[in-house]
Amino acid sequence: MDSNLDTCTNLIGKAKNIVVLTGAGISTESGIKDFRSKTGIYQMAPEYILSLDYFYQHPAEFNQFAMEHLYHPDAIPNKGHEILAKWEKQGKVRHIITQNIDGLHQKAGSKNVIEFHGTIKTASCLHCGKIYPTEEMVSRMQTMEDFYICNYCKSKREKEHYIKPDVVLYGDAGEWFSVDGFNTIIQLIEQADCIVVLGTSLKVTPFSVFPQYRRRGAP
Repeated sequence: MDSNLDTCTNLIGKAKNIVVLTGAGISTESGIKDFRSKTGIYQMAPEYILSLDYFYQHPAEFNQFAMEHLYHPDAIPNKGHEILAKWEKQGKVRHIITQNIDGLHQKAGSKNVIEFHGTIKTASCLHCGKIYPTEEMVSRMQTMEDFYICNYCKSKREKEHYIKPDVVLYGDAGEWFSVDGFNTIIQLIEQADCIVVLGTSLKVTPFSVFPQYRRRGAP
C-alpha cells in the first residue's frame, strides 16, 4: 500500500498539467450519497427513475425525488475538493471534469470545471428555455399543484413546457454531449501529463472512455 501511495505522490508531484475526473465518491464526505455503493441512491430506488422517460411520464414524482436525493444546498466542500482547488491555484491542475451535479468543486474555489452531467442548481423549461433557480422550484412544489409546468411558455402541448432540472438523465443529452463538447474534453485529456480519477467507478459511458485518450506515457 505504501509503495502505491509513494508512486502516486511522485507522479502528482512531478505533473504540471493534471486533468482530474471526479464522480460521486468525492462528495460522500460532504454528506451526499453516491449511486452504486451499498448505501447509494440506487439501493433506495431503481436506476430508471433518473431517466428522461420517467421524467416525462411522472414529472411531479421525478422532481420530488430529485429535490430529496440530488439537491443538497447546505452541503459544503470537503478536504478533497479543497485540495483540488489549491492545486489549481498553484497551476498544477488544469481542469476538472466531473460527473457531479452538486457544485462543490466551484464552492471550494475551483474555476476550470466542466460539469459533464449538468447541475442541480437550476431547472429549465424544455420549450422556451426559461431558467428557474432550484430554490424557486422547491417553493413551487410547496405551493403549486402543477409546479413543473412553465408559466412563461406559450406552447399548447403540455409536455413541451415541463420544467426539468438541468441535469443529464439516462436517454438525455446535455451541453457537453456534442461533437464540440467531446472534442474540447478529448483535447484537454490529450494535453494532460497526468490523469487523476477520484470517486468514480468509470462505469457510465461516455465518461468512462475519457482516460483512454491520454497521450502515450501519461499516467
